[in-house]
Order: sequence, then C-alpha cells, then structure tokens
Amino acid sequence: MQNNQQKETEKMTDNHILSIKNLYKNYGSTEVLKDINIDIDEGEFLVLVGPSGCGKSTLLNCIAGLEEITSGTIEIAKLDMSSVPPKDRNIAMVFQSYALYPTMNVEKNITFGMKVRGESATAQKAALENVTEILQIGDLLKRKPAQLSGGQRQRVAMGRALVRNPKLFLFDEPLSNLDAKLRVEMRGEIKRLYQKLKTSIVYVTHDQTEAMNLATQLAVMKGGELQQLGPPQEIYDKPNSIFVAGFIGSPAMNFIEGELQIDGKAKFFKTQLNNEEILISIDHYQFESAVSHGQKLTLGIRPEYITGIKPDVDDKMLLSVELIPTLIETNGFDKHVDLKFGDGEIGGRFMPQEQISFNEAHLTHLNFSKISIFDRLSGWRV
Repeated sequence: MQNNQQKETEKMTDNHILSIKNLYKNYGSTEVLKDINIDIDEGEFLVLVGPSGCGKSTLLNCIAGLEEITSGTIEIAKLDMSSVPPKDRNIAMVFQSYALYPTMNVEKNITFGMKVRGESATAQKAALENVTEILQIGDLLKRKPAQLSGGQRQRVAMGRALVRNPKLFLFDEPLSNLDAKLRVEMRGEIKRLYQKLKTSIVYVTHDQTEAMNLATQLAVMKGGELQQLGPPQEIYDKPNSIFVAGFIGSPAMNFIEGELQIDGKAKFFKTQLNNEEILISIDHYQFESAVSHGQKLTLGIRPEYITGIKPDVDDKMLLSVELIPTLIETNGFDKHVDLKFGDGEIGGRFMPQEQISFNEAHLTHLNFSKISIFDRLSGWRV
C-alpha cells in the first residue's frame, strides 16, 4: 500500500515535459534504438551526445514525429504523442541546415509559419518584435538568407522557432556548420537565451565540450543505447562505464589496468609499472557493487589529478614517480603532457611555469583521491 501511495504521489508531483518509456526503433531487423527511458522536467536543457551512429539524431526525430517508433511511448507535457503527427506535437525544431526560405526576407521567414497557421497580423507583429529584441536581429529583418552570415542565419532559424511558443524546442546539431570561433559565440548565445527564457530544450551534438557547456541534463548514447543520464558534473565525476568516462572530458580520462587485492579489510589496486608491482590504496573508494579478490579492474583517473606539483593528500593515495614525457602541448593556462606509463601512456595537466622537456624524466604525482573503477570485462562502474 505504501509503495502504491508513493507512486501516486510521484505521479501527481512530477513535472515532466518529456517522458520516453521503453522506446525501440527498428529498421527491418536492425535495432537502432534499444529500450530508451528518459524523463526530463519542464525548463531542463537535455543534450543527447555520443559518437556518430549512436542513435541520437534518430531519437530526436522520434521525439519530433519525423520517425515512427517501433514500440514504447513518448509523452510531451503529459500527453501521449507516440503516434501524433509532427505539426500537432507543439514543438519547434532548429535544424543543422537552418532550412530558411531563400526568397523570403528575415521578417517573412520568422512569421511565415504563423501566417500559415492563420494567426492574426497583430499576433505576428507582437511575436516578431519579441524575438527581434531577444535575438538582437532588428537590423536584419529586410535581408534575405543569402545576405546573412552563418551565425545570423542561425539566429533567424531560432527566431522562427521562438515565435511558435512551443512546449519543447528541438535542436539538431545547429552549430556544426559554423567555424570554431563562431561556434563558441553561438553556443554562448543559445545558453544565454535558455537562461533568459527557461524554456525546455532537447539538443543533439557529437561535441562533448558543447554538451557539457549547454546541458542541465546529459544523455550519453552508444550503439542505440542510453549509457548514462544525469547532470553534466555528475557524469563527469562518476561515469558509470568506461565508454562514458572516455567520451566525456577533454582531455579524456586515463585508464590503468590492474586487479583488486583484498588484505583483511584493506583494498588495493595492483598494477605494473616498469616491471615492478605497485599497490595503490583504494580504501576511500565507494564500491557500488560486489567485488572479489583478484578481480580484473580498470582504474580511471582524470588528467587534472596527474601533475608535477605534489598535492596535499594522504600519501597512501599518492604515487610519485619519474615519468618520461612523449608529448607536450602548451595551452597558456596549463600544459597537457602525455607521459610513458608502463606499456602505454597517460595524460596529465601541468602548470605553465613547470620546466618539462620532451623525453626527459619528470617527477610526476598521480593523485588517486578521486578515481573511478570499472570491471574490465563488462566495462561498467563497480
């Protein structure tokens, strides 16, 4: 009875703008989306991120109604939209290609949809004035798309979406056609726009830096499956698989292979370095599943915890060793250094004033106070 009451209370108090349940999408016998479950509250900025072919754009098209789902449900604002036509889903979509009408000026591009829907001239004028002020495009209204830069076209595409006042905005890799500098600028504009309007957004990108910067909720996908869903910082700090750990973060997380050693109540991670056995104390690590002595593990450590300046941590969680740099990249605010470690390499972040030379051993400190540990066979966090 208590569980039923709890479920009813959750049902009454949830504020999900988007709820995807047990969604599958097949092309013939090929599964491209497998049991996707996502709940996002109103006002959230959900970013779908993953490598090419992971299914993120297909999932966005399913939400939009451009792709028919094989099974499962999609609810928008608590209404089942699984088989509802795209025009009736109360969504607005911004495409990678902008999809502007080349013969219409900016003003007509923005208001054309309102005109087709039969909205009054007064409503069209008010909506145009509103988005013109928000996006600062008042001086562009009489220009045609060919007279606009890539960033300006993107603003117009966003303006056309804004005048719909939809329940949900869908962005399909909207910045991928822009050069690097403009991409960063437009990313900032989209974030400022979101913070100003507090609207609900689902956004697709393959760029994990873009995803981390924009999202309030991050959905990491691989091979048609949802690997992890949560706030960006949580996913960065506690990735639940080797894939997520390696995909999120730039430079990527380092991985060291070894095995678990249990001595009474003490736990150690045993690995090899220069033909020597190394035991790293991992008593501080909170295992999330049962583990056993001798279990093959992969330890993950972020580059910021590998440095040339000794950190103020318990020596039990510190490995200080001479390592040879194989690559040095200076970024101004830090140096990214690849170092030979056993049969492989690890990457660290060093202070700009540190004197580091290629192929000359440098005292390096590995701080294991904040790590992730994965089962080597399954790839999942333990």
